[in-house]
Amino acid sequence: MSTLLDNLNWRYATKKFDATKKISSADLKTLKEAVRLSASSYGLQPYKVIVVENPEIREQLKAAAYGQTQITDASQLFIFANDLNAGAESVDAYIKNISETRGVPTDALAGFADMMKGTIANLSQEAKNIWTSKQTYIALGTLLSAASELKIDATPMEGFNAAAFNEILGLDKLGLNASVIATVGYRHGEDDTQHYKKVRKSNEELFITI
Repeated sequence: MSTLLDNLNWRYATKKFDATKKISSADLKTLKEAVRLSASSYGLQPYKVIVVENPEIREQLKAAAYGQTQITDASQLFIFANDLNAGAESVDAYIKNISETRGVPTDALAGFADMMKGTIANLSQEAKNIWTSKQTYIALGTLLSAASELKIDATPMEGFNAAAFNEILGLDKLGLNASVIATVGYRHGEDDTQHYKKVRKSNEELFITI
């Protein structure tokens, strides 16, 4: 049975996907659930995740991603879009969710709500957008790990025109911004990079213990 480290060693940023192979509905559901359960600051999840399957839309997005074929050849395209309007309404919705999920009166959560609202309100718009964008990368990491556990290939990608993605998908009208994307599916036999040895820093180079 494969271990987590085995699966992380197995995964790589797939350059060429097999367009004939699709992720099963059960595995796709698992990937979505993993992303849903991902950690985020306060647990607020200040982002949306758009899963694109429509081939026509993906062709448009490929043009906005400098022609990278992973966009159209992968089984699905995940777009992590950070919330540009995170604030009091987002906190109120989260507090309501906590109350209903845990059976806690909203009054008992008032201090937590006020703390979150105050912290977010003190951020400049630029700082807030950077903060919400950072949260999408945590969710992306969860997706990559979950995909490796299922032996599903995934490629994180920053090489795309976010403004064009926002326009194509109408994200700007929803107060969202395409922060980072990932393609998921199955590697093509002709993708030579799957045979490359993984190159990472050694423990001594990477970790500092104080």
